[in-house]
Amino acid sequence: MNSTDPLSGYPVHDQPPPDRTARGEATARRTALALCTIADVAAGVLVLWILLHLLDANEGNAFVDFVHTAADWLSGWAQDIFTMDTESLRVVLNYGLPAIIYLLIGHGIAARLNRA
Repeated sequence: MNSTDPLSGYPVHDQPPPDRTARGEATARRTALALCTIADVAAGVLVLWILLHLLDANEGNAFVDFVHTAADWLSGWAQDIFTMDTESLRVVLNYGLPAIIYLLIGHGIAARLNRA
């Protein structure tokens, strides 16, 4: 049923109030998306550092130094879990493990939020 609001002159539609569960689901979806994005960016920085290291990037470069510093911060809890003689293998394992864990935890929590 359509009518006109006598005070404003705008049409008024008789609609039920918004469903609170739909609003909660939308919030959960947005939170899950933000969590996935954060996990993806963190893993991306770690993988980028692995690639830069394997390709022998110039560590004097400001961008390479930034990526290395960010990767060190993100993987600080996992540094030297693996101590290998080969430097490349050590970097792949010590920075790759946190990348995988960030992806698994971030996407796992996001999937749980989307199901709730």
